[in-house]
Amino acid sequence: MEHVTEGSWESLPVPLHPQVLSVLRELGFPYMTPVQSATIPLFLKNKDVAAEAVTGSGKTLAFVIPIVEILLRREEKLKKSQVGAIIITPTRELAVQIEEVLSHFTKPFPQFSQILWIGGRNPGEDVARFKELGGNIIVATPGRLEDMFRRKAEGLDLASCVRSLEVLVLDEADRLLDMGFETSINTILEFLPKQRRTGLFSATQTQEVENLVRAGLRNPVRISVKEKGVAASSTQKTPSRLENHYMVCKADEKFNQLVHFLRNRKQEKHLVFFSTCACVEYYGKALEALVKGVKIMCIHGKMKYKRNKIFMEFRKLQSGILVCTDVMARGIDIPEVNWVLQYDPPSNASAFVHRCGRTARIGHGGSALVFLLPMEESYISFLAINQKCPLQEMKLQKNTADLLPKLKAMALADRAVFEKGMKAFVSYIQAYAKHECNLIFRLKDLDFASLARGFALLRMPKMPELRGKQFPDFVPVDVNTDTIPFKDKIREKQRQKQLLEQQRKEKTENDGRRKFIKNKAWSKQKAKKEKKKKLNEKRKREEGSDVEDEDMEELLNDTRLLKKLKKGKITEEEFEKGLLTSGKRSTNKADLQISDVEDDC
Repeated sequence: MEHVTEGSWESLPVPLHPQVLSVLRELGFPYMTPVQSATIPLFLKNKDVAAEAVTGSGKTLAFVIPIVEILLRREEKLKKSQVGAIIITPTRELAVQIEEVLSHFTKPFPQFSQILWIGGRNPGEDVARFKELGGNIIVATPGRLEDMFRRKAEGLDLASCVRSLEVLVLDEADRLLDMGFETSINTILEFLPKQRRTGLFSATQTQEVENLVRAGLRNPVRISVKEKGVAASSTQKTPSRLENHYMVCKADEKFNQLVHFLRNRKQEKHLVFFSTCACVEYYGKALEALVKGVKIMCIHGKMKYKRNKIFMEFRKLQSGILVCTDVMARGIDIPEVNWVLQYDPPSNASAFVHRCGRTARIGHGGSALVFLLPMEESYISFLAINQKCPLQEMKLQKNTADLLPKLKAMALADRAVFEKGMKAFVSYIQAYAKHECNLIFRLKDLDFASLARGFALLRMPKMPELRGKQFPDFVPVDVNTDTIPFKDKIREKQRQKQLLEQQRKEKTENDGRRKFIKNKAWSKQKAKKEKKKKLNEKRKREEGSDVEDEDMEELLNDTRLLKKLKKGKITEEEFEKGLLTSGKRSTNKADLQISDVEDDC
């Protein structure tokens, strides 16, 4: 490991507590990083700080150490229920990680209590724990912290507890705003005292972050820490020890390339990023089956209770694969990650930088690889300009095995795999359509057939984006997918029960009316309906024509009788008799005027 140093901790203008220095030595941090040497003295001199530094530069210690030092120097000792510091972070995993780092520094000081408030836990238990043990330092996610301010009815008056607040830290501030926490942050700020020190830490500065600086910080000192050497001149946003690569391959080759890559590096630690939760579920299952002899774990934002356990377990592994979404992209410090693999490019360019930053942290080396489709190759130039992030090309690996037939066989054998694949495909297309770089990632340019083969689909799903399109290059399997059973017997039993109930319901609804043929194309049903309509109209016209012919014949017959009556050839009695025989039973003389008939005889 090559140290990135700005001097020893003892060289700080404001001396640190001996116990704090002892903990730093135990953790193996004899020297400061640039962001730490710039931030800590300002914090300790009662300044608000807005710090921007590349990911993996040691921002966590840059605010944890000042928090402990500031609380140690308080004239009045904090009571159990008094809150001295709050650290707000966007994700549970990052909150768990910060709380773990903080515990190393609070352990020598039993007078301080700390508490973790994150989603996925029972809020009632959090309230009880605070009331019992207190919480001088709170590490929390915004949603849960906001919720705790509303728990007064349960005996927690947090608004009163935070009157003693000394320090507020907003970690990964840009991500806090990206994830839609702006309203929660503003609500929390209203409860906090104005006389406090505030630190805002981020890897990227955006206009939203700038607005937050103006709203939450008083005359802040702005710190921007760049990499040395080449990186300093180019303002590179990724660590200088990171080797960044890209690989261009077709959609139906990408999975084979990924598996080949992982099989050849089983002794290393990998993060594999996908664009959606459904893709994580599907490809995580696929990798478990096809990459043997290595621990594979999955984590995404829709996991409620397992996320913390999985995260902590993966951190302890020497080697393994974590399949994940961008929930793991920000601030997470997982020891000794060798490769960050981006199977799907992220939805925005800044997320690309944060994903890569999960490796090559604090002076360590690391590598990253992003897989791109041929139509997406211009993304390389975009990243070089927009994010100052140069990438080197990695050639396609040779002698890769075609594993898609095996993945298809898994789907045919287990309905769970089939359904996961369909959901993953649909979610991928929907995420692709919302990509921020839509000049590069254009939905209309996607080769849906190649993509479906890459997902090893048995058939194309029905979705609006595919309506009206033909896919001659995609051959669906000759199997009725409705008959594919779940491997899990309990799930299959439930499915069969639901099918029976559905059939019974449809039968009840359709009694006494003609059934709508579901398996016929909508267009054919419409054509048949219009044809039937035309036949009905023709029949009506023919029937009407027959009636008109009869009426005309009767009229001619009556006209002849009138002419004969006029010439005196028949009597009035014979005329009336003639009318009756022609079918006009109720004809009156007034209905037929002799004068109305032309005298053409």
